Amino acid sequence: MKTKKITFLGLCASVALILSYLESLLPPLFSAVPGIKMGLANIIIIFILYRQGVKSAAAVSVVRLAAVTLLFGNMMTLLYSAVGALISLALMALFKKLDFFSTVGVSIIGGVSHNLGQVLVAMVVMNTAEIGYYMLVLAVSGTVAGILIGIAGSALLHGMRKVSV
Repeated sequence: MKTKKITFLGLCASVALILSYLESLLPPLFSAVPGIKMGLANIIIIFILYRQGVKSAAAVSVVRLAAVTLLFGNMMTLLYSAVGALISLALMALFKKLDFFSTVGVSIIGGVSHNLGQVLVAMVVMNTAEIGYYMLVLAVSGTVAGILIGIAGSALLHGMRKVSV
C-alpha cells in the first residue's frame, strides 16, 4: 500500500510541475500589476490536502517547489514561493480541519495567504514596509484565483472519488 501511495503522490507532483510550467508559458494576467498568477499547481495541492492529508500535500508541494526552482527559477523564487506555500498550506490545513469552509473557501484562504507570505518576504528583502500596500491588489487576485482553483480542485475531488489510493 505504501508503494501505491508514493507512486500516486509522485504522479501528483509531476502533474503539479507540469501545471506550473504551463502557467509560466502564459502571458501575465494583468501586465500593469506584476506577479499575479493563477497558481494552477494548487489544484493538485487542494486535491491532495483533501484526499491524503496535510503531510502528503506538503510533500507534493516541496517536491514541486524544488523541481520548479531547479528547472525554471533561482534561489529568490524559491524563497518567495516556499514562504508563500508554507503559510498557505498551514492555513488551508487549519481551516479545512475546522470543517467550516468549503473546498472553495479553503482555496481562497490559500490564495490570499500565499500572496501575504510573498509580500512579507518582499518587505524583508527590500527592507521597506510600503510594499505591504501591494497586498490590497494581491488580496483581490488571490481571492479570484482561490475561487477558480477551489472550483477546479473540488471538481477533481468529485471526479476522482471512486479511485482508491
